[in-house]
Amino acid sequence: MRQKTSIDIFTYWEHIRGNADAPLRNLIQPSAIGHILPELFILENTADDNPRFRLAGTAICNLMGREIRGENFAALWAGSQQDDPVHIAAGVMRHVVPASIHATGYCISGRSMTFELILLPVRTSSDTCDRLLGCLTPTVYATWLGNERLEFLALDRSRLLRDRPARLADTPPHPDPTDLLPHQGSASLGEWMRRKLIQAKNGRERAGIDPARNKIDDHL
Repeated sequence: MRQKTSIDIFTYWEHIRGNADAPLRNLIQPSAIGHILPELFILENTADDNPRFRLAGTAICNLMGREIRGENFAALWAGSQQDDPVHIAAGVMRHVVPASIHATGYCISGRSMTFELILLPVRTSSDTCDRLLGCLTPTVYATWLGNERLEFLALDRSRLLRDRPARLADTPPHPDPTDLLPHQGSASLGEWMRRKLIQAKNGRERAGIDPARNKIDDHL
């Protein structure tokens, strides 16, 4: 784990999970991770263990050249490789253990870029882990990123992040929600990301950028 976005979201996830194996969804405070929201996504599991995107930040959608909310996680990957990333993501939720993935993204022009993905389990209730908070970050930044869309990602390697810091036995399973929940009147993570997507869309329209290349879903 070397990218700043990966380190930031993992550190935040560690903070809000307390002594639990994974944090509750309602403990995520958007304002605490606002600086990395464009590179974040949320997956939700399905009955057939085929995770799909519930939310995706603007930077990720720009990389893929489309809004990916509602798409299966498999849609990002090369056709011959889709099973492994899907099994990894589903396994993160099933076994409640975070994982990292290193992948290479390819454009139709032949350009490529390496990426780091971090997959972090999130619980919707104390006995249900069916969400995944993740990030997709290029290992270096290039001027063409976001202007030339990625056709697919290819899995290079992955590993489980089992070496998490130990928690003291007398600490509570989760931090005090009053310390972590958004302040009254603040937005949920979904509302926060939706607002950012709409702002980005409005900015592109004012700049005259072709909306077909950077499609944003107003109903996020």
